[in-house]
Amino acid sequence: MDLLDRFTALLDQEKVQYCVIGGQAVNAYVDPLVSLDLDVAVAAHDQERIATLLARDFRVEAFPHSLNVSAPGSDLRIQIQLDPRYAEFVPHATTRDVLGVPLRVARVQDVLRRKVWAASDSTRRASKRQKDLADIARLLERFPELRSEVPSELLQRLV
Repeated sequence: MDLLDRFTALLDQEKVQYCVIGGQAVNAYVDPLVSLDLDVAVAAHDQERIATLLARDFRVEAFPHSLNVSAPGSDLRIQIQLDPRYAEFVPHATTRDVLGVPLRVARVQDVLRRKVWAASDSTRRASKRQKDLADIARLLERFPELRSEVPSELLQRLV
């Protein structure tokens, strides 16, 4: 069983409420790009116990606003986002195909909101913010009705 299968099996077994929120969530709504990162949000009531649960079976590195989850032999990098804003996405998530696996994915509006927050965060590396802008552009190509959700200063930076 690979890292993603083991990870989702543990979340399901422990009834952890979650959703995919990053680039893989974008991929669930538009033509996918290759990425070995999986960004996940968990419900607020599950955030206290998630690190302990994951540490039983995986390597877990704790950071101020996230947990990085990995396993030997896997190139997949899972990052649990602990920002409370993302926990609000979990109740509205739906099941979609991610990396060939049915996973809970944030609504497209929430995925876009997350990308707007990330692209606007001046503390993030410029290369990461550029990727977020590209993801915003990909989402708006497919869902032009969401254009009003993106601040004008970001819209001006889209290619």
